[in-house]
Amino acid sequence: MTSAAVRFAVHLSPRSAATRVEGVVEGVLRVRVAAPAVEGAANTALVRLVADELGVARRDVRIVAGAKTRQKLVMVEGIAAESIVARWPGLRV
Repeated sequence: MTSAAVRFAVHLSPRSAATRVEGVVEGVLRVRVAAPAVEGAANTALVRLVADELGVARRDVRIVAGAKTRQKLVMVEGIAAESIVARWPGLRV
């Protein structure tokens, strides 16, 4: 049983006071992480947060574009697009 991968845009703010999902603004998921944008620490924190929020394994969450910028394209496997949109209403997938 393989489901298609779901892709969505993320705006990441590193070095925040807390690691959390702020919500959806104009179809883009806004995320803050406490980790700095050094040696991929913020990206790792983003993958961990998205996986935990959606209840999927970390290996099923990947950053497919924007690894060195705040604007990222994240791909999640093993979950339906409807489930992601239900979690974060307004998200463009």
